[in-house]
Amino acid sequence: MQRTAPDPRPEPAPEPSGLPVLPEIADRLAAAAGRAGPEPSGGSPQLRAAAAGHAGRRGLPAGPDRLLVGPGAPALLLALYAAVGGAVVLPRPCAAWYAPPARLLGRAVHLAPVPAESGGAPDPFAFLETVRRARMEGAEPGVLVLSVADDPTGTCPPPEQLHEVCEAAVGEGMWVVSDETRRDLLHDPHDTVVLSPAEMLPADVVVLSDLRATLLPASWPVGVARFPEGERGAALHAAALGALTAAATPLPGPLADAAGYALGEPAAVRARAAAAARLHGTLAAALYRTLTAAGALCRPPRSGSHLYADLEPLRRPLAAAGVTGAAALERELAPWEARGGHRFGDDPGALRVRLGTEALLGPDPDARRSALDAPDPLRTAPVAASLARLDHALTALTTGTTAIG
Repeated sequence: MQRTAPDPRPEPAPEPSGLPVLPEIADRLAAAAGRAGPEPSGGSPQLRAAAAGHAGRRGLPAGPDRLLVGPGAPALLLALYAAVGGAVVLPRPCAAWYAPPARLLGRAVHLAPVPAESGGAPDPFAFLETVRRARMEGAEPGVLVLSVADDPTGTCPPPEQLHEVCEAAVGEGMWVVSDETRRDLLHDPHDTVVLSPAEMLPADVVVLSDLRATLLPASWPVGVARFPEGERGAALHAAALGALTAAATPLPGPLADAAGYALGEPAAVRARAAAAARLHGTLAAALYRTLTAAGALCRPPRSGSHLYADLEPLRRPLAAAGVTGAAALERELAPWEARGGHRFGDDPGALRVRLGTEALLGPDPDARRSALDAPDPLRTAPVAASLARLDHALTALTTGTTAIG
């Protein structure tokens, strides 16, 4: 068990800028540009009603009084950690933004490994062992954060695993926070089953989503948290709202208007989300083929825009090239927006790395739009060239034939 996630510095290059802004969303933001006042803390009744409709269409009905809308999922997670108290248990690996809010609050972070089959949620037995050891160290875990559609691995834990680990967490007196940011980015919705823990244990699960994955541009931070019914859920909602209000970082009014429009999911927004899921699925499958052909191990990606490769089988040739850990691997694969596993709570000495599909698209917005609209994105020039360079780079690293340029 690793007690606290390492502080991942120095930082790599910024994340890719995402897909081009949907014109209808840009128009909505522009139309509200004259709104000088901020959104009320936690979201106005109108914005929360739009968020309630969005949740209801996913089988998670909720009244507006059970929702909070804030400036991104990380800000809402910070408020939740502050409201719950106690130590935090996370999967290893997990999204890079899960641990920092806990560190800001001085909370211990305990990492429980995921099973070999998928990421997103800890192995149930490993989770219970992590909780036991945390208590032996004097900590009292208060919350488990997991994901139904995982970053960094791009996988979806099976419902039976989710149910088992959530039952275990509730049995230990913990809250469960279910990150469902990427649940609408399934590469093949007919082949992958996503079931929210809130459907399994509705009294004990907070559902958290960041709208930047599917509904809004990558630089427009808006998140939604859905709380359970009943007195216990209402008390947690009130405490989280108090923490969010104390942070004094309200949503800008124009951004709230754009978010409310997007949450309503008009036809243009639905079409863009479906197109984005198809694009990410095609590119993630191509990355998977390239990495596994080079000898890497990798779980087949099922959702979102990332996948997580394990190059441990290639340790000997990589060591000959001076690559002996995650940070060095990140540096070598930097042109593909690589992030070493150490940034996701994984072992810094392991040769694991996350790659993202958006790095294949190149920086030009028009090229990104062309790939989004293309019948076969792999035939577009930036994508084909980037995949060829990645294949060459992996060959160079593992054979010592050529330095990466």
